[in-house]
Amino acid sequence: MAAPTLDAARIGVLTFPGTLDDRDAARAVRLAGGEPVSLWHADADLHGVDAVVLPGGFSYGDYLRAGAISRFAPAMGAVVDAARGGMPVLGICNGFQILTEAHLLPGSMVKNDHLHFVCREQQLVVENASTAWTNQFAQGQTITIPLKNQDGQFVADDRTLDELEGEGRVVFRYVGQNPNGSRRDIAGITNERGNVVGLMPHPEHAVEAGFGPDAADGVRAGTDGLTFFTSVLASLVRA
Repeated sequence: MAAPTLDAARIGVLTFPGTLDDRDAARAVRLAGGEPVSLWHADADLHGVDAVVLPGGFSYGDYLRAGAISRFAPAMGAVVDAARGGMPVLGICNGFQILTEAHLLPGSMVKNDHLHFVCREQQLVVENASTAWTNQFAQGQTITIPLKNQDGQFVADDRTLDELEGEGRVVFRYVGQNPNGSRRDIAGITNERGNVVGLMPHPEHAVEAGFGPDAADGVRAGTDGLTFFTSVLASLVRA
């Protein structure tokens, strides 16, 4: 099969019962120049997509714990196999929780340390600009994208945290206030290969001027989130 082009890359957006941000993620893919493809949790066929986004929400109502039921959905079996084969996969908020439950990423997500839902514009520093989803950022760049979560505290044992740090697999860190108590201010991580990335903030809500966070060039003008999606399209062209 020919390598995807920016115009032809097909990015699957996986919907579970309780998913909230699938349409936002699909719009982000479209604005970046890709073709969004709707995927359903009960369908094990990924329909030939080139990458997958697991969007935010409350899959299966977050019963048991966030993402715990979703990992057993038929579609996730296909996602796990594809990710292990190198397909780019992005987990946003609830999607990040699902990736940890599916053991595609280490650690776990628990309730915020203050036990409250938090919604704010959040600054992040880009610690790893070489993943499939961050290669269009600059190392050390500070970006601003919205954050909204209740179970957003990333936890892991010290050995795992040391491995993530030592292997350069911390992708984003919170700047300024840590909004949820995540260990070592970690906002997002990647797997060893760099094709799977999970983060708690929502890049799909910062892709179009007039609808994103406030920025230096205007109110609600921030579009830092769009770079996640142009990055994956660029990585697919190079593949």
